[in-house]
Amino acid sequence: MKATGIVRRIDDLGRVVIPKEIRRVLRIREGDPLEIYTSKDGEVILKKYSPINELSQFAGEYAETASSVLGSTVVVSDTDQIIAVSGGMKKDLLDKKIDHELDRIIQSKNRLTEQNKIVVPIISQGDSIGSITILPKDDKVLGDAELKAAEIGATFLARQMES
Repeated sequence: MKATGIVRRIDDLGRVVIPKEIRRVLRIREGDPLEIYTSKDGEVILKKYSPINELSQFAGEYAETASSVLGSTVVVSDTDQIIAVSGGMKKDLLDKKIDHELDRIIQSKNRLTEQNKIVVPIISQGDSIGSITILPKDDKVLGDAELKAAEIGATFLARQMES
């Protein structure tokens, strides 16, 4: 664990303010859910909660299936990191933090369609919880089939979260 040198007091309602610098670095926004863990040593650990991580097996199976049908690379992310990849670049992408562009697309809740990349946010109960990105192999141009596959995957994963 890394010490920050920042000390905060608990208020009369039992709240602690997480400093802005830490929230910015860890991409914790107002309203984000946090999991609370305790250790045997009396430590309290806050971890950003990722609801889609519970679906990592479904996400992986979707990525494998979509990749084999489309012949493209399929990437599934939560709001922090890549949780499933199939079709190439797996070693380069899996478990990596998402970049600011993908974060912006996820938070906007709007899909991105380009010839070389399709991104569809996964929206569950009005909240963006991740994304599906489809990347072409070998300079292939992405089209309607890839867009529909990403939309189906995003809708399926969102519904799995809701049930």
